[in-house]
This record gives sequence, C-alpha cells and structure tokens, in this order.
Amino acid sequence: MSTLLHIDSSVRAASNPNPDHDSISKNIALRFIETWRKNRPGDEYIYRDVGVNPPDFITQDWIGAVFTPEEKRTPAQKERLALSDKLIAEVSAADVILISSPMYNYGMPAQLKAWFDQIVRINKTFDFDLARGDYPLQPMLSGKTLIIVTSSGEYGFEKGGIRESSGHLVPHLRTLSKYLGADTIYEIAAEYQEFGDERHRISVANARARAESIALELSVAARSQSPEDETTNFQQCY
Repeated sequence: MSTLLHIDSSVRAASNPNPDHDSISKNIALRFIETWRKNRPGDEYIYRDVGVNPPDFITQDWIGAVFTPEEKRTPAQKERLALSDKLIAEVSAADVILISSPMYNYGMPAQLKAWFDQIVRINKTFDFDLARGDYPLQPMLSGKTLIIVTSSGEYGFEKGGIRESSGHLVPHLRTLSKYLGADTIYEIAAEYQEFGDERHRISVANARARAESIALELSVAARSQSPEDETTNFQQCY
C-alpha cells in the first residue's frame, strides 16, 4: 500500500457559485487524485487544504522550542510543536506528495510557506554538521515522488521563457523539495488566466490531461509493486 499526501494551497475553493472563481490549481490536482484513487483505491490518502485552513506561522517561541533538547522541553513547548510534529509525520509517511499552488505575486502563497516553515526543521527533516564544510545542512528524508501543480495569471515562467526571472514559485518549491525527501519531481502548469483567451483554455486542458497521465503512470507502477488485497484508508486533515 502506498501513501499519498495531497496539499492544496489556493485560498479559493475548488467549486464556487460562480465557476469563474473556482480554483484552477485545486481542480487540476483533483484530476490527479481521481485518477489515482480509481487505480489505487486501497491507498492511504492524507489531505490538507492549507489555503483554507492555514498552519500557524512560526514564532520566536516556536524556534525556542525547536532548539530546546527534546527531553528538556516544557509541556507548553511540546504543545507548541505538536502541529509541526503532525505535519512532519504526514510527510514522512508519504510515498507520493502532490502540492497544488497558485502563483501569488510571483511566488507561493503565505499559507503554503507557513506549511513548509512548520516542516523544514532541524533533526526532523534535516540535520546540521559543520564538519561538512560549506554544506552543513543535509536532508534526512528521501525516496519520495513530488508532483507540483501550479496556476498563474501570466505565462512564460519556464526556463528560457519571457518571464523566467520573475517566476519564484516553482524554483522555491524545487529548492524546498529536498526537505520533503523528493527524489523525483513532476511539474504541471496552467497559465494565461488573466488573459482569459484560447491560450488559457488550452493551457488548462493540457494541464488536466497531464495530471491524469502522470497519475495513471505512477498509480499503475505502484499497483504492480504491491498486493491488491488492501483496505481503503482515507484521511481528511484540517
């Protein structure tokens, strides 16, 4: 059985009374999930919508608790780190991680950054050793597959694109992906939303088709590596 962790980060819902307000990134991610579940109904599924239910921002007290040896933490410090511990446990358990994110002001939403800040934590997802010289930080997780779904109002943020230097969402996600233990990364992008023209419609359609194709490829590969007599275990986390 595989474990799939799904993180949505748009502040918009996937479905709204006015469909023009539906989250594009969430709906593309949903296409991936629907395909995966069809092929892997017995897999564990963990879902968090951090756009609607954002994690707490880290604080000075949070940092103080992190750098206090575990055996010396007060009950209050342990409570302060409880959410971080839970989020890290979800990442650690996952074989496949799906993150959907709109581009806000050329980067990731603050809510998604808050999720990463709770997860990228010393002695949990990375360790630190000055004996490594100029590269003292080393990720502690590995072997996971990450699927990145993004949506943007403009276009041309890819390498060599006309807005390459302005696109900080995917590069930031790729940089942080090592702390999730991602060894393999797939990217799915929908663009041109602000233009609302045929280019946008084609881009969204292509993104949805790509999401379905990647989900089919990965879920079939996972199915061939594990038994079929599994029971469903879905978790909705808020």
